[in-house]
Amino acid sequence: MSDISMLPVDWCLRSRAKRIAIWMGWLALVALFVWCWQIMTETTIWAFVWDAPRQAQDVGGRMLPPEWGYLPELMQPLWDTLNIATLGTIGGVIMAVPVALLAARNTTPSATFLRPIALFIIVASRSINSLIWALLLVTIIGPGLLAGIIAIALRSIGFIGKLFYEAIEETDPKQIEAIQATGAGPAQVLTYGVVPQVMPALWGISVFRWDINIRESAILGLVGAGGIGLKLNASMAILAWDQVAVILLLILATVVVSEWVSAVIRRTII
Repeated sequence: MSDISMLPVDWCLRSRAKRIAIWMGWLALVALFVWCWQIMTETTIWAFVWDAPRQAQDVGGRMLPPEWGYLPELMQPLWDTLNIATLGTIGGVIMAVPVALLAARNTTPSATFLRPIALFIIVASRSINSLIWALLLVTIIGPGLLAGIIAIALRSIGFIGKLFYEAIEETDPKQIEAIQATGAGPAQVLTYGVVPQVMPALWGISVFRWDINIRESAILGLVGAGGIGLKLNASMAILAWDQVAVILLLILATVVVSEWVSAVIRRTII
């Protein structure tokens, strides 16, 4: 009897029931994918899809050579795009900071009432794309740079607010307790205990968002919110693909430079 008990027992990672459940889950996932694919492609004209490589080659050929003489006309729209991104980021930071303070557990005056409101503002801002914000604002206040600036600011609240309130919650509580031990009030605790710890994070988040906003500002002109997107929309409307090539190359160069500037500033600060 003792010899039988010493025989090796087959070991497996999962039981038979678990393996069947996993395979059924994968089968359900594949079925869901096929169903979604059928819904998404039921109105697709496949003749256009098969012809897409030839059309892309045709458009690419019309872009070459780029119309470099069009470049001087793009300097003012490019400057407008940079202003939209910069002013929108500043506005977003100004609005996001109090929202983040209300959302953080260790700084909110009311975790029951004010914190859920702040979290809702953050989620609402992040859930609506800047292009949609711009479309709404162009309808409300008319086309122009102001609509683009406000759209970028409203979109930035959620991004900056979320990262900043998480940085606030990660502050060292010992420093805050030391300030409180001196008899400091809530405002003094915030000023001397929280702010010095989170300022590097705020600068880094703001610069990172500014870099993102430059990319988003470049397309706001498609809905009338100003910037270089207006030129892009106008050139595409008249099928001036050589001008479109110059605009796309200029946007690419601007994004590359802004990425480098953002990285340098964040390394310097953090």
